[in-house]
Amino acid sequence: MTALTLSTSSAATLRADAVVVGVAKGAKGVVVAPGAETVDKAFGGKLAAVLETLGASGAEGEVTKLPAADGLKAPVVLAVGLGDAPAKGDGFGHEALRRAAGSAARALTGTKKAGFALPVEDADAAAAVSEGALLGAYSYAANRDNGAANGKGGKGGKKNDAKSAPLGEIALLGGKPRDKEFKAAAARSEALAAEVNRARDLINMPPNDLDPKTFAAEAQAAAKEFGLKVEVLDEKALKKGGYGGLLGVGQGSQAPPRLVRIAYTHPKAEKTLALVGKGITYDSGGISLKPAGHNETMKCDMSGAAAVFATVVAAARLGLAVNLTGWLALAENMPSGSATRPGDVLTMYSGKTVEVLNTDAEGRLVLADALTRASEESPDAIVDVATLTGAMVLALGNRTFGIMANDDAFRTSVHEIAEEAGEQSWPMPMPSELRKGMDSPVADLANMGERMGGGLVAGLFLKEFVGEGITWAHLDIAGPAFHEGAPWGYTPKGGTGSAVRTLVRLAERTAAGDLG
Repeated sequence: MTALTLSTSSAATLRADAVVVGVAKGAKGVVVAPGAETVDKAFGGKLAAVLETLGASGAEGEVTKLPAADGLKAPVVLAVGLGDAPAKGDGFGHEALRRAAGSAARALTGTKKAGFALPVEDADAAAAVSEGALLGAYSYAANRDNGAANGKGGKGGKKNDAKSAPLGEIALLGGKPRDKEFKAAAARSEALAAEVNRARDLINMPPNDLDPKTFAAEAQAAAKEFGLKVEVLDEKALKKGGYGGLLGVGQGSQAPPRLVRIAYTHPKAEKTLALVGKGITYDSGGISLKPAGHNETMKCDMSGAAAVFATVVAAARLGLAVNLTGWLALAENMPSGSATRPGDVLTMYSGKTVEVLNTDAEGRLVLADALTRASEESPDAIVDVATLTGAMVLALGNRTFGIMANDDAFRTSVHEIAEEAGEQSWPMPMPSELRKGMDSPVADLANMGERMGGGLVAGLFLKEFVGEGITWAHLDIAGPAFHEGAPWGYTPKGGTGSAVRTLVRLAERTAAGDLG
């Protein structure tokens, strides 16, 4: 992973391969952002004019490279746009800093060391720049170059090309290495970025490399490394325990399902938070086969489980004073002679029966079993995370996840926490009238309801399996979990690690006694 250091050097004196400065859109043209004063001085106070000559505008994410002026140790200056300049007396928003740092880090692929001279007014701003740069420097290369970029050991492929390697070192200028708040901010950014990137790696893994068994093995390895407790229920244990949802979804695959419990505890913790993640390592739709054009990215259908797994490890790395239990509901949804059919009735772990009307509505089935099991431990709150419905993508687009809950105040808190963490979300309702659409003549309920409002119907289905009196929220990350377009900001092409930063912040708030 890319290294991060806090540096007391100025942008002019730092010995590096490049120095990053921020620029913004002002009323009269490009404005040089704070942190770049010594660089601007080296250009005779005309850095903004030079950049405008090169076509720069200061727009968000815009990157302009130019040769350094005399007096700078770094040979290259990279100016990154921060968007509109703030009003006088105001600073740049943390998300603007994250995105700018991420854009700069991506543009510096193949560079060994770069100094980031972006506006760093306090430790929170330093955290935003560090986080954005570390996330922007991500590259998945396990099957392309033997995993050199991320420490993975793939086979074959091209040899690692230094020109395509992620930025090697980020020197955060103005970072105050002796200041406790700055040091803590940097340490948190490193741990958080490492775990977001862990989730990204898992999501990007080809489905023939990551099935329920190998995913469970990843959790066991991490548990050993970070002192976590882990329990894996295989197909025999699932059958003995009556986990009809997990077994029903996974019975069409040669790779049987798993339920993983991975837990972090702290001796001073007063609250317990349970996280439940949908882990469909590949979703063909089952007998209700997905149409052509909808299968190619379905390796990402375990993004919720990846986010939960990464969050529990992040809590351990950060030493948070909270008890955090992650439940990974892992299965592969495939069509075969043994697969669940539309019309079948499954008996869930809770004892409720479910008529399966569509085998492509499988995520809610595995989550239902895991939610019931998590409820048995009576946590203070449960949050489930899933790439659950295409309907949520239609409603909110590709960058925003939906939040549903059985408690309005908790839903609001999770939404605010997501915004604070830099992730786009939106609170969604749970209209009670939609529940009737899931009535079944042969079971307690069906796994499908009304077509309109399908994302809300899925949430209402999950609510049926949450223990009485337990505060619960559901995050549908179907839109932002996997990015198929060109990279932007700190968001790469492929797996994004969506929801990890929100869940970690939620765990921190819970540790501080502010669960919401």
